[in-house]
Order: sequence, then C-alpha cells, then structure tokens
Amino acid sequence: MTPTTRRSPRAREWPWSRKPQLNAVRDETQATLAAMAGPATVEATPRFLQVGDGYVATLIVTGYPPDVGMAWLDPLLAWPGRLDVVEHIEPIPSAIAARRLRQQRARLESNRRADADKGRLADPVTEAAAEDAADLADRVARGASRMHRVGHYLCVHAPTEEDLVEAVAQVRAVAASVLLDTQPATWRQLQAWLSTLPVGVDLLRMRRVFDSDALAAAFPLASADLPAPLPGESMPAGGVLYGLNTASNGVVWWNRWAQDNHNSVVLARSGAGKSYLVKLEVLRSLYDGVQVAIIDPEDEYLRLCDAVGGTAIQLGAAGIRVNPLDIPPNETRPDGLQRRAMFLHTLISVLLSEQPPPAERSALDRAINATYAQAGITNDPATWRHPAPLLKDLAAVLAGSDQDAAHTLAARLSPWVEGSFKDMFDGPTTFRPRGHLVVWSTRQLPDELRAPGMLLALDAIWRDVDVPTAGRTHGVGARRLVVVDEAWTLLRDGEGAKFLYRLAKAARKRRAGVAVVTQDAADLLGSELGQAVIANSATQVLMRQAPQSIDLIADTFALTAGEARMLLAAGRGEALLLAGAHRVAFQVVASSREHELAAGLADLLDEPDL
Repeated sequence: MTPTTRRSPRAREWPWSRKPQLNAVRDETQATLAAMAGPATVEATPRFLQVGDGYVATLIVTGYPPDVGMAWLDPLLAWPGRLDVVEHIEPIPSAIAARRLRQQRARLESNRRADADKGRLADPVTEAAAEDAADLADRVARGASRMHRVGHYLCVHAPTEEDLVEAVAQVRAVAASVLLDTQPATWRQLQAWLSTLPVGVDLLRMRRVFDSDALAAAFPLASADLPAPLPGESMPAGGVLYGLNTASNGVVWWNRWAQDNHNSVVLARSGAGKSYLVKLEVLRSLYDGVQVAIIDPEDEYLRLCDAVGGTAIQLGAAGIRVNPLDIPPNETRPDGLQRRAMFLHTLISVLLSEQPPPAERSALDRAINATYAQAGITNDPATWRHPAPLLKDLAAVLAGSDQDAAHTLAARLSPWVEGSFKDMFDGPTTFRPRGHLVVWSTRQLPDELRAPGMLLALDAIWRDVDVPTAGRTHGVGARRLVVVDEAWTLLRDGEGAKFLYRLAKAARKRRAGVAVVTQDAADLLGSELGQAVIANSATQVLMRQAPQSIDLIADTFALTAGEARMLLAAGRGEALLLAGAHRVAFQVVASSREHELAAGLADLLDEPDL
C-alpha cells in the first residue's frame, strides 16, 4: 500500500490565510513606526535629498593621508554644524589578509626588481609601500594587528538648499585640511543617506582596507568639549554658562559647586576681560540662588550692585567705620573671643607691614585681653553683647603698660589711632552688611590702607559665612561665593596671604567658594602661599598672559606648548578653563543686558558685545 501523509487543518491554511495576515500586521506596524520616527517625504535629486523640511547631502571619503595621528577625524566632529560622520567596519579574516598581503608584497618586489634590471632609479613610493607592507604582514602574522574594510561617509544637514551648498563646501574644506579627499555621492544620494542611518546597512560599499592601529586612531577618544553625562544619567542641576568652546562652538557650562572644592582662580593680564568674566559669573550665580560678596578695589561692581538691588559698602568714605574688635552677634562658640584675638594679631601685622618682634607680640596679646576685660567682655558668651572696645582703647592699654615693647608698639600704631589713617577705625562699626549681593569697595582708601581694608572686608565676610547652622539668617545650607578682585593687593602682604589661604582651605566645609582674581602672576605664583591658594582651587581660568610671565604660568599649570601660545595670542574675552583633567578653551558670551551691566564705560563706547 502506498503510504500517504495528511496535513493538519492549521498546516493547510497557513500558506494561504495565516501568512498574509501576519504580513499585513507586520507591514502595518512598520508603517506606523516609520510615520512616527521617519520623515514625511523624501525627494531625491542628483546631488542632495529633501528629507522632510530639511536638506541632506552625503560625501564619500575616497582618499586618505599616508600617515594619521590620534583622533584624526576630530576636526570633522568639531565642525560647528550638523554633520553625521559614519564608519562601516567589516573585519577581514586573518588568513585572507595574510594571502592578500603576500600578493601585494610580491607585486611590489616584482616592480622593484624590474626597475633594477633596467637600470632605473628606485621609486620612493614603491620602496615606502614595500616596507609598510612587510611591517604590516609581520604584525598580522604575529596577531598584533588585523585588517578591516572600512567606509567613511559624511552626511551634511542644512535647513535650505543654499545653506546646504555652503555647508558642503565648508565640510570638504575641513576634510581637505587633514588630507581627506571627499566626493559627493552623485545620483546615489538616497542610497548614501540610507547608509548613514543607524541601521547598519552600507548600500554604497565604498571601502578601503585599514589596519587596527589606523582604525583605532580614527575614533574620537579625545574631545575639545567637557564630558557629557553617560547614557542613562540625567543632566546635573546647577552651574553657569561660561561661554562657547572656541574649538567646537559647543557650550561651556561649568558648576563649581560640583567639584572637590568650590574655589577658583582667574589669572590674566590687564585688559584681557577677567573682570567682565567674573561679573557675568556673579550675575548668573545670583540667578542660581548663590549669595555673593565681592571685594572691589576699583568700583567696577557698583553699577551691577545697584541693578540687582545689592548692598555697597565704600570703605574710606565719610561716616564708614569698622571696629576690628567687634565680636560677631551670632557667635556662640566658646572660643569666640580667642578667635577675635588671633585676627587682631593678623590685622596689626598687616598694618605694620611686618610681623612684630616676639616681645611686641607678647605685649599685644596681653593688651588685647586687658582691653576686652576693661569693656566687661570675658570668655563668657553672655558678656559678648557688651559694646566692643575700639582700636584706640587697645593702643591706650599698650601705652599705659610698663613694658618698653608695648610702648614701641603703641607708637607704631599711632597713625591708625590718632593720625592720618584713624577715620576708618575711630568709632563703632556703622553698617551691618546683609543681602544677596554685598560689594565692599576699597577705592577710596589710601594705598597704605588698601591691604588692611581688604582684610577687614574678608573678615566681615567670613564672620557671615562661618556661623553655626542654627544661627544662619540666610537659610540652612546657603551657598556663598566670595570674590576677591585684584587679589595681588592682599597677596603681596605675608599675613594677608595667610588669611586668604586659611579662608580658601576652610570655605568648602561651609558651602562657600573663594574666587581669587588677579593680574599679577608673580605675586600669586612666586610664593608658597600663592601656590597653595592655586592648589586649593578646583576651577582655574587663564586668560591672555604677558610674555614675561608665560614660562612661570606654563610650569605651574602644566600647559602644553599649544596652550601657552594660545594664551599669548588670546583675544579679549578668550580664556582657558582648567579643572583636573579637563582643559577647555572658550570665548565669553553675554546678552545685551548682561553686557551693559558687566562692561565698563569705555567698553560701552568702544567695544562690541563679547
């Protein structure tokens, strides 16, 4: 009997009913996905495509330089426009690669011997190709390298046809600058565009053979931009806009509060735009909820202060007095009186421009305690509400002592007690700085009082920052930014530099940051304290430098030769941001209103917006 087979009803209806149904469902799903993710229309022309509302043209890389360096595709990736750089990589099996290299070496050797037999000079191109092929064959045989077929395509996007023509010309010029030959995919623009989509399909098959080293060097492992968050990570909150990256035209957005410490250093020669940059950061930090205090030696921040409703304190003006013996009203620590005594030692050293001899320091310490005791102030915090004594009371105690060292010190303090410089200390403190922005102006102080005035301003700022959490009037955890402009005035004094160093060291634990701004590199870099201030600044900004100081700056900040040349030739508003392993060159940018507030009068008359 002839055997027979029977199909199940499901099997019999599958080719005719089930498969068309599944195909219809699949086609409908693909159509829905294409309608959601793809363009509405694609219009093909010989030299470009109109994809939706935009225009696209694809270039094929057809020629490569004989030698390539690291990240040799980076100039294309840094082009300031929308450009897709696509690589199609197909590994070649080692056996096939070895056979083809052997054939290539045989052809090259045949050419060399034919030239030698006919008495011709050796062809340098052939000689170099033979050596490269021999070296590559050796590495492939040892497994140190592999061969790959690689295609490079450049997809240029533009909103209009005219912009596309200009963009294609610019991209071809950038490619030519790194010795890459490019050709438009004429009459094959649709296939070329599909080859640049992230679907892994190469319809052009315009490949060249690469070894592993040259292919690895093509990957953009180094970038001129700051690192972006990893995939899946959200963008961190906070930070301010510093400017635009001069290499890639990308945005330089930096958050000093997310670094190891919140301090910064801005170093530039006069006229480079450092105060302009700092003013912009102050404005943008205020918008971010940061409370700012500024020491302003040249009245550059007063207009900005008035515009944002800040408080300006002009030291040296009539009626403005500071009592350095004041104990902060919110001070509750048991060693609060000792802290004021130590600050008075620092202030006296700055007033005298030197550290007093040991005998005078000993007499000063006893006189400080006696002066507070005469005012009824002891180590008991309950007595700290009594009116504080004045500097002239301290000088009187020194003068009434039976020690010669105390008499000598009282005589040395007489210019600030009863002489020409007494106005700032002759009475109780006449102000209480409060607000989201406080500007301490020292321009009206004589040169002899500039450093003491900056020190007193820093002390008042620090007293507001260094307050126990329970006593904060600005809210728990408020961020504070302290800007010390023209810091060379304070850094050239030893005791002032020590105070600034202690402030920079202790600021991080109190959610405060110190921004040191100076134009004198020698004062900052020429001392151990200045070097320590830099070491405790996670954010460092360098602007245009003088040729006389560039070697010192290059050694201190470990600059490359290219970075040093960039700082020598930098224009106004151009800067280099250094933060750990990150180094980014940027151009400061500002809106018209920001420029009006940040620029000086001469800038408003003569300079365009940065």
